[in-house]
Amino acid sequence: MSTYHTLSPESRVWIYQSNRPFQGEELKQVNTRLAEFARAWTSHNLQLRAYAQVHRDRFVVLMVDESQAGASGCSIDKSVHFLKQLEQEFGLDLFNRMQFAYLDGDAVEVLAREAFEAAYQEGQITDDTLVFDNLVKTKADFEAAWLKPLATSWHKRMV
Repeated sequence: MSTYHTLSPESRVWIYQSNRPFQGEELKQVNTRLAEFARAWTSHNLQLRAYAQVHRDRFVVLMVDESQAGASGCSIDKSVHFLKQLEQEFGLDLFNRMQFAYLDGDAVEVLAREAFEAAYQEGQITDDTLVFDNLVKTKADFEAAWLKPLATSWHKRMV
């Protein structure tokens, strides 16, 4: 497994948002399993320079530095299969893309799309609210634009 800081800014990113925060021992166990997966992750029998860790107690972040070996369809399928195993083992939902995460102070809050829209209409969420854009594609984008104001995010189309 590569450390976060050794990965190229062009490294490919996948973000999976959990339906609930990870806590305590569970967070440690999940991060251990993610590190083991990243160390063993291959593409066409080539070791991937990969990183995997939970961020903000809610988001599973996978990264692959494709400068030496690219993530193939089969290797991406391996990651999805692994994440499905985590879901089963820990009672999670990592694949619901209709749950939107945003910051309320320092806390990560998550609402279903309809509730997110209602919160916007009621003024609880504004154009300045920071939302998590889990569709960022690279490490550079993750660092610069994962968290952005609603007004500049694709989420704006949903309200």
